[in-house]
Amino acid sequence: MIAIVEATRAGLLRREHWSRNIVAGIIVGIVALPLAMAFAIASGVRPERGIYTAIVAGLTVSLFGGCRIQIAGPTGAFIVILAAVTARHGVDGLLLATAMAGLILITLGLAGFGSVLRFIPDPVVTGFTAGIAVVIWIGQWRDFFGLPAMVSGEHFHERLWALLKTLPHLDLPTTTLALGSLLIAVYGPRIPHLARIPGPLLAMVVATTAQTVAGLDSVATISSTFGAISSEFPIPSLPAISFDRIVSLLPSAFTIAMLGAIESLLSAVVADNLAGTRHDSNQELIGQGIANVIAPIFGGFAATGAIARTATNFRNGATSPLAGIVHALTLLVILLVLAPLAGRIPLCALAAILFVVAWNMSETRRFLEMVRTAPGADVAILLITFLLTVFADLVIAVNVGVILAMLLFVRRMANAVKVRRQTDTELDSQRAPNVPPITDDVAVFVIEGPLFFGAVDQLEQALGELTHQPRAVIIRLPQVPFLDITGIQALGTEIQALEKRGVRVALTEARSNVLRKLVHAGLIRKSAHPLRYYRTFADGLADLVSVTP
Repeated sequence: MIAIVEATRAGLLRREHWSRNIVAGIIVGIVALPLAMAFAIASGVRPERGIYTAIVAGLTVSLFGGCRIQIAGPTGAFIVILAAVTARHGVDGLLLATAMAGLILITLGLAGFGSVLRFIPDPVVTGFTAGIAVVIWIGQWRDFFGLPAMVSGEHFHERLWALLKTLPHLDLPTTTLALGSLLIAVYGPRIPHLARIPGPLLAMVVATTAQTVAGLDSVATISSTFGAISSEFPIPSLPAISFDRIVSLLPSAFTIAMLGAIESLLSAVVADNLAGTRHDSNQELIGQGIANVIAPIFGGFAATGAIARTATNFRNGATSPLAGIVHALTLLVILLVLAPLAGRIPLCALAAILFVVAWNMSETRRFLEMVRTAPGADVAILLITFLLTVFADLVIAVNVGVILAMLLFVRRMANAVKVRRQTDTELDSQRAPNVPPITDDVAVFVIEGPLFFGAVDQLEQALGELTHQPRAVIIRLPQVPFLDITGIQALGTEIQALEKRGVRVALTEARSNVLRKLVHAGLIRKSAHPLRYYRTFADGLADLVSVTP
């Protein structure tokens, strides 16, 4: 259900709830301002585009999303992929890729993939998130230290080495102001009477004031780098669209969509844990998709649910989407009224803010705890995803991480499946009183677990270990919850091989869903004689042991 509709039905939009949601919205709007500009600059576009994104996405997700207190906007997770798209395809390419990602998100939501995307394993999510944090941190060195030239390099290690070589040429005033901003962002809220002011906002205000008073010529600011920030909201326009551009941008659009889906749903889960609510994951994807389709029309880029801003929203009293709407309107007022003042903000202060963002994204304690306590295979997936994110490519990292996690799951599932021959003691205890004793020429096997492609070897190995040719084989299926086409084909192959040798095969006790598939595949025919399937083990055993060899 759309969150704003749910909130209306719950009475959360009544007048008595307005004040706390308005206050929360104003506070989170102010918090979002420096982050929006920092993320825009790091993504390779002008700072005001980050504000446009936060306004449009924040308003749209609050109106159409599936989480009551979700705050949407540009986030750090996108920086790596967006910067690459901007460098390769320009701003128009970034806007088009964002809109394409929005359409993909809407499709995923309509198809009901919201619950599925939440099942991406923690080692993959933690690995690529920590990797993104490292890339963001290194990527801000130039602005943080005031390095003299743009550092280039196709690969991460090349850029890192180039940065290290230029590090001795850092600008001392810029570095000093950046370090001060970093300390204020981290420790400022711990100072008495400043606890209510968010660290990033405090750092930005103090650094801007210091730069304005001192007038340090070597310190780069938004206006000295990008020119004056426009105080007008952009007129709607469409990015340039062509078939060739769509094809070339499709991989990036899928990556943006997947990252947006994962982060928005993670943020919604955090919101649920904080507020005791339950979000609609599919509606959340639809809302995020609509936001990413509309944002590029107004000059914005990719957006998703922002965990830190959503948590800030809740901690300041938000209970409904009204807070998210007020957050967007607050940013709009700031843009229209205070935009000229934003030009004085030092880039090194925004870099310091992104240092803090990168540290929070990295979840270092969680990463190290997972390395220390997780099973070896999960640790390997974590480290592989992390290293590929840093040194190769985010798309490759996520794909490889998910594939490895799936293969690991298949191996674990396959190892959990057992195909074994039942002992005489087991069988005698289950034999009906009127059924003759089981003779040695009747072999009984039981399959414990799903009969799928990963468990075929167990089936073939168990049946292949018969030391002598029995007269009949019973395969019991009560503990098979499902089977796939590979399992059906393997079972059929083994049955045919046994029957060609004159061995009668019977299947028993299949669950209704398994029985339907066996009938559909032709392994069981109700009119067949002799029967191949029996509803109970006792029926099959009575029929087989009563037949004279």
